[in-house]
Amino acid sequence: MIIAKRVLPRRTFLRGAGAAFALPLLDAMVPALTRAADTAANPAKLRRLGFVYMPMGCDVTRWTPPGETLDELSPSLSPLAPVKQNVAIVTNLELKNAYPGTHATSNASFLSAAKAKRTESTDYHLGTTVDQIAARQIGTDTQLPSLELSMDLLSVVGQCDNGYACVYQNNLSWSSPTTPLPAEAHPRIVFENLFGEEGSAAERRGALKKRASLLDTVTEELTRLQKSLGPADQRRVNQYLETVRDVERRIQQAEAATKENALPDLDRPRGVPASYADHARLMFDLQVLALQGDITRVITFQLARETSNRSYPEIGVAEPHHPLTHHGNDPEKIAKVAKINQFHVSLFAEFLQKLKATPEGDGSLLDHVLYLYGSGMGNPNVYNHVNLPIIVAGGAAGNMRGGRHLQFGEPKPLANLHLTLLDKVGVKLDSFADSDGKMDELFQPLSL
Repeated sequence: MIIAKRVLPRRTFLRGAGAAFALPLLDAMVPALTRAADTAANPAKLRRLGFVYMPMGCDVTRWTPPGETLDELSPSLSPLAPVKQNVAIVTNLELKNAYPGTHATSNASFLSAAKAKRTESTDYHLGTTVDQIAARQIGTDTQLPSLELSMDLLSVVGQCDNGYACVYQNNLSWSSPTTPLPAEAHPRIVFENLFGEEGSAAERRGALKKRASLLDTVTEELTRLQKSLGPADQRRVNQYLETVRDVERRIQQAEAATKENALPDLDRPRGVPASYADHARLMFDLQVLALQGDITRVITFQLARETSNRSYPEIGVAEPHHPLTHHGNDPEKIAKVAKINQFHVSLFAEFLQKLKATPEGDGSLLDHVLYLYGSGMGNPNVYNHVNLPIIVAGGAAGNMRGGRHLQFGEPKPLANLHLTLLDKVGVKLDSFADSDGKMDELFQPLSL
């Protein structure tokens, strides 16, 4: 018997003028008579890790699930119902190094678990964040070692919070104790970074003016590729590129709307959707594409800046977020904070559902990634950093199981969880910041 099958490299691109589209995992990338698990195309070998930051803590009474399972969800976590078997809620983690309690240290310590140097100048000092520790080991083979995203313009400089430089609030990710990594909030720039060919910003802007869509430049190469693929792979490529086209179309619509209504919004970049939810969905969809195409394996995303005065009229909260968190135990203000918490979780839940609906290998994209969602602040009314709101999502290629509420009687360092997540994606580290050990035993996969 002769088996003839052309095998595509896992890192296959469609290239055009100014464009390079990484393809998702295809059957054609697996050699004939070979299990995907035994090849470089095995999703379990990709080891992907993401972090989503929710600012300014939560109302813990509406956040914490009532039991050890997620059969019953709390009000703030109710949007997770469709994916509750794919998430774990962790209760009573703390960030000791975030004290004295401030917004700046909440953001700075979330991924570093380190103590920020108190300074209003450029002699800031923090620590290498967990995402960058991961990127050094699992991000070396991808187009982008890591991807840093945000929702707000983070251009404020100087002193932002009680003697702490603004750099601590502006940046989640640090590649060294003195090197913050700026995040990008503009979907167009992220899109071009993912799918545009290399070149200067001026060259990319010039190319953009000459074409309506990046996808238009790869039509001929796509036609040639499709002739060599089986029906299942043809559908997979078509669905992937249609999602790319949909994201690009939504970016173009937002940019066109900005030209029609040029009123500036000081919190957001120009050319993004007017609706916060639409903007956030675009940023999450870009993450799906980046993971699906294996463009990057490490992502951080700041849902809003600490001390953000953004209001959320789309959910009936007209007051700015930050003043509401200093609620003075006013029940009406607390309820509105909880409503914002639920809204942010709902956007994350939509993202998880899209990952779950994206086939990859023998499972879904959600089965093969690991995400941490949470805040560096517990109760914002008293600026504490204990009982943090934390969600862990994804299957980590069989190394994680969900549907659980993990509760600690005594506070445990958030750094313990960081160590465990690193371990789940194959990054070995003996200690991290204020960690006193791993919590691996609580995150073991379900025995079959």
